[in-house]
Amino acid sequence: MDWQPNQESLKTLSACLKDSLSGWDKAVQKQAETMLAQAKSSPDINNYLALIFSSPAPSAGLDFSANDWHLVRSAAGIMLKNNVKQHFKEIPAPSLVLIKMAIPLGIRDPNSQIRNYAGNIATELIRRGGLYNWQEFLPELLAMIGNESGQVSNEAQEGAMATMAKICEDNTKLLETQHNGERPLNFLLPKFIAATQSPLPKVRAQALTAINVFTPRKSQAMLNSVDSLLQHLFHLSEDLVPDVRRQVCRAFVRLVETRPDKLLPHISGLVDYIISQQKGDDEELATEAAEFWLSVGEHENLWQALQPYVEKIIPVLLQCMVYSPEDIAVLGGASDDEEEEDREEDIKPQFAKKKLTRNLNAAGASTDANENGNAYEKLASMDEGLEEGEIDDLDEDDGDDNPDEKWTLRKCSAAALDVFARDFGGPVFTSILPYLQTNLKHQDWPYREAAVLALGAVADGCMDVVTPHLPELIPYLISLLEDQEPVVRQITCWTLGRYSSWAASLEDPAQKNTYFMPLMDGILRKMLDKNKKVQEAGASAMANLEEKSGKQLEQFIEPIVQQYVRCFGKYKDRNMWILYDCVQTLAEHVGPVLARPQICNQLMPALIDRWQKVGDQSRELFPLLECLSYVAMALGDAFAPFAEPIFARCVNIIHQNLEQVLAATSNPNFDQPDKDFLVTSLDLLSAIIQALDDEKAAKLVNNSQPAFFELLSFCMEDPTDEVQQSAYALLGDCAKYVFGQLKQFLPSILPILVRRLDLDNILDEEIDSGFSVVNNACWSAGEIAVQYRKEMAPYVPELLQRCVEIITNPRVPKGVNENAAIALGRLGLDNYELLAPHLPSFAEDFLNSMDEVDPSEEKATAFKGFSMVVSQNPQSIEPVLMHFFVAIARYEDLKLQTPAKAGLHGVFQNVRFFPLALATVIVLFMLIFPVRC
Repeated sequence: MDWQPNQESLKTLSACLKDSLSGWDKAVQKQAETMLAQAKSSPDINNYLALIFSSPAPSAGLDFSANDWHLVRSAAGIMLKNNVKQHFKEIPAPSLVLIKMAIPLGIRDPNSQIRNYAGNIATELIRRGGLYNWQEFLPELLAMIGNESGQVSNEAQEGAMATMAKICEDNTKLLETQHNGERPLNFLLPKFIAATQSPLPKVRAQALTAINVFTPRKSQAMLNSVDSLLQHLFHLSEDLVPDVRRQVCRAFVRLVETRPDKLLPHISGLVDYIISQQKGDDEELATEAAEFWLSVGEHENLWQALQPYVEKIIPVLLQCMVYSPEDIAVLGGASDDEEEEDREEDIKPQFAKKKLTRNLNAAGASTDANENGNAYEKLASMDEGLEEGEIDDLDEDDGDDNPDEKWTLRKCSAAALDVFARDFGGPVFTSILPYLQTNLKHQDWPYREAAVLALGAVADGCMDVVTPHLPELIPYLISLLEDQEPVVRQITCWTLGRYSSWAASLEDPAQKNTYFMPLMDGILRKMLDKNKKVQEAGASAMANLEEKSGKQLEQFIEPIVQQYVRCFGKYKDRNMWILYDCVQTLAEHVGPVLARPQICNQLMPALIDRWQKVGDQSRELFPLLECLSYVAMALGDAFAPFAEPIFARCVNIIHQNLEQVLAATSNPNFDQPDKDFLVTSLDLLSAIIQALDDEKAAKLVNNSQPAFFELLSFCMEDPTDEVQQSAYALLGDCAKYVFGQLKQFLPSILPILVRRLDLDNILDEEIDSGFSVVNNACWSAGEIAVQYRKEMAPYVPELLQRCVEIITNPRVPKGVNENAAIALGRLGLDNYELLAPHLPSFAEDFLNSMDEVDPSEEKATAFKGFSMVVSQNPQSIEPVLMHFFVAIARYEDLKLQTPAKAGLHGVFQNVRFFPLALATVIVLFMLIFPVRC
């Protein structure tokens, strides 16, 4: 290319990139950030970034130390990747050429960080621009990986393979898709398998990483290559490098689902190999190996193959369930911390993060953390989508080292023991019984704790064989709730929660008093333990007990609620989340009992107090709103005194978040709001409308500002499926309970609903959440049809078409099919004459869909509507006449208490609709199969 940089501009941009990382002079940093934001509008900005990023040393006239220049290049690489990610369509073609020239140079760079950044830019470029607009790149990478010229450096080979692994992870489907008669993966996969023989450990490990992207996907390329892959895996199983063996274990895990038949002949050797890796000193490798037991144990056919080896595997799992000395140093002797405030990072949902501080010591980078720590942290904040290999979080005190906050060998082994218990039952408990007898009362708390964990892990699978021991075990476990070590108290709560189903199932009053009452009392007491993690475990166990006990808790409702109220006054922010779960689970299982004045008057002030303290932008709103939804449904009209301010605030939260969505759509510099604010607010509005008397609910809707149904229509068109799903559920509830307020908005709402029923919008999606939206849309259409009656006529033709498309498509899930059939039948209640000419196109599919629907008012109204359609065009149903008669005869619902069901009975009995010959057949048929309605 003939583009040449302006040296002054190059110097200014490089200085800005460096100054933007300044942690010491905030004014300089702010000014640099402003200048970089302005520089984005320059048509040449990406040319300069590509030049800076790909230059190993500063050009003449640029006065930077080696370390400063590395930081400038890193900042340029991140900015370049973000520009490609956010503004790809605006990047001029000549600039794209320069970027594509810079990436191979970055991949060959001696510095591992620069190589990682180059790989990230490359995969973003392919993701946005497509693989076939850069066809020369993959062959170039493969040439570097294979060192075809014999002149490729080790660093370049490693960088190329790492880049290829990233491309595979981010463009998996693209590489499997056929283009001009070829699938790239057919060519790539054998190359990756060959690369596992590289003399470079990092190339071998990254080649396996790329292969493992495709291992579970059952593509033809993988199926064709599996024999060759297995041979290489067996060879690599003894590799001296743990990273390679970790990927080998991962490959075996993923092959369990892809080709279990290929693993079965080798199962004995695999058992020995996995055990050897699990018993090693490398915990990451051991954890990866332990995943094999989970995968095989959950495979419907392969798990039986492990039966001869259970007694060999179980002791290894038990050994790995004891906290390591490093974990003990972190956990042992934990203090009473009930008064300590939670850190913000402890409250946020936990995402798996990789600690990447090792990259600070990459070749060519300074290791002086005091000098450069702030700069690296600033690099992390610059990137809007960190990839592996980029600097993430240098804060050592971020909770990642806490074994309770991450997936560990101990947790994986316990999960595997759980799976084995469900697979093999009694023999597993027999294997662990000596271990329990030795360790449950062990003097050292780590062994005591591991034994309690093991006992809890086998609860689901071994309940029958453990039950005879429970009269002795439960009192001992309850005593451990007072153990001096908080970690033991914590795991004991969990284990007691696992056995709460046994205590809840006791029928003898004396046994109930001996076991169930102390168990429940002990768990409730631990909810106010002096250690916050024990509080959390106690609350979680209580939620478990609530699910197992159900309505049995009605007699204990007052002391339970009293304890919850104390917890509301005591808990810090983190434990509030699990406390909400306790309350909503209780509301779900005891229902209207919560409406008793002496209960409601204790619980609701505590909830309202928290409601008033939590801000509109707090993520704590999510569990709080969900909790209030269950409480509102349980209280019914008793929720009315609290409904108005809660309803109004939910509407306001929806309004605020929709405005943020609009702002983010028009300005990419604005962040999209978390859609959970919309979802949980919509769900609570649904619950309130269902709970209250119709007149009170209608008043809330009428008084809503902004207009309730205008906001709802925006939510119905939100691009997020979860928001649409809740919006259509709310629409259906409004049709049932506040139709008078909804009616005037239907001309604008129904076209949106009809469009959402178009299957073309979701059949090509890889996720199924779109079907959940269609399901709720079908249900709400049926509810509207019942209420809107003849006025529904303008929308009937298109709704008919959509519903027929749904019930006749074999790819549609059963529940969605049934809801579409119900909506279709309900359309016939008042618009049967519009549906009658089309009856032959859907009669059989309608009847097939309704066969397995349980008797309900919805089914009754749908059948009534369908029968009224049949009455208008009886001749057309002749091919499925017997099916219709059988459906009538099988319709068993003896509780004809509602007008809808009574009306269905009348339609079924009225044979005047049919021609005389058909009527005769019906009469004879009903004599043989009496109608039971």
